[in-house]
Amino acid sequence: MESRPAFRVFGFPVHVRPGFFMLMVVVVLANGPDLGLWLAAFIASLTLLHELGHAIAARATGARAEISLDFLAGYASFVPTRPLKRWERAAISFAGPAVQIGISVLILWLMGVHPLHPGVGSSNAARALWWAGPVIGFFNLLPILPFDGGNIVLAGLETIAGKRAKIVMLYLSLGITIGGGLWLLSQPEFGVIAIYAALFPLMVQVQMLRAHSESKRPSGRVAAERAEAAAWQHGDLSLMLPEQVPSPWYRAYQQLHQTSPELARAVLVDDFADRRPLRWVPPEAADDRTLATLVALLPRPLPTGNPNSEHTLADILIRIGDYDTAAHYAADSYQRSPSPMSAFAVARSAAALGDRDTAVGWLRAAQNLAAPGWIDQALQQAPQLAHFIAATSGDLGAR
Repeated sequence: MESRPAFRVFGFPVHVRPGFFMLMVVVVLANGPDLGLWLAAFIASLTLLHELGHAIAARATGARAEISLDFLAGYASFVPTRPLKRWERAAISFAGPAVQIGISVLILWLMGVHPLHPGVGSSNAARALWWAGPVIGFFNLLPILPFDGGNIVLAGLETIAGKRAKIVMLYLSLGITIGGGLWLLSQPEFGVIAIYAALFPLMVQVQMLRAHSESKRPSGRVAAERAEAAAWQHGDLSLMLPEQVPSPWYRAYQQLHQTSPELARAVLVDDFADRRPLRWVPPEAADDRTLATLVALLPRPLPTGNPNSEHTLADILIRIGDYDTAAHYAADSYQRSPSPMSAFAVARSAAALGDRDTAVGWLRAAQNLAAPGWIDQALQQAPQLAHFIAATSGDLGAR
């Protein structure tokens, strides 16, 4: 929930997360103080310069940008003031590695070191700069998501595949990452570094694919929502689809109505441990007072487990006005299983609490994981978030 930047560079807020310092410590410990200190210094400075490249390019389009430095990743998120053209998005993605490679190559040349290979006998500083500059910079230009090279290719792929471009690019990225990782493992000279080179993008790609599948609305969703509403409004279960069951919140309400609060609590808690495919829809038709009564039955700390159940509980907490609890609960859910739904819930909660910076940051996190068009649909269902950001910043959008 941090919102204040650690410092500013050229007017851009820079957030430095604890994981970034942890990464520097790992770099030093893994390479020893002689090389590690140089490597940590160059990685830190060139990562910041890399993100400044993105931020300055974004600013050139009229967007407002800020920078975050975290474990294994730095990123410049921005809020555009107008729809960006594909070439503009590609240029913003390219600007980061271009700055990183260009500055490091220039420094190596001034040091009298070959910019493409430091050579045997080069100083620790030269070797560290070579790894932190050209090597990592060119690695970031690989045509896979979430790297800048993947985002550049994605911008071009949209001209061919349209709205399906992102999911097509995700599967292409997954195939390239797995194939490249297996090839690296077959080369004895790469050794353990091959695992680390493929593991990070592979983990992010799997998360992005999972978020995409979760964001897809199942067939018959409207009919299922009507059936759930009929249960709450009239006690009528006859409209339930063959594969549908009433939500655990409705079943808990029935138990509570029969003066069985212990059974009502058990119904809700058991659902968080249920890993079977989702067969119910959220209790949109329930009144807020009933939902607040049911939430009060839950144990503290609030139960976790099934991501869909966590998303529903976060939304209910927002509905009943418990924004602080909703923000922390959804943020914890995001840490366990990153998804656009949990990030969006934090953004809504932060907006309700009047924290614009945090709301925008989490909205960007949701956008980074969401399928094309998902954020637009979500904002239509939560117009208060869009109005809050527009009223406090004068623009609205997310990367």
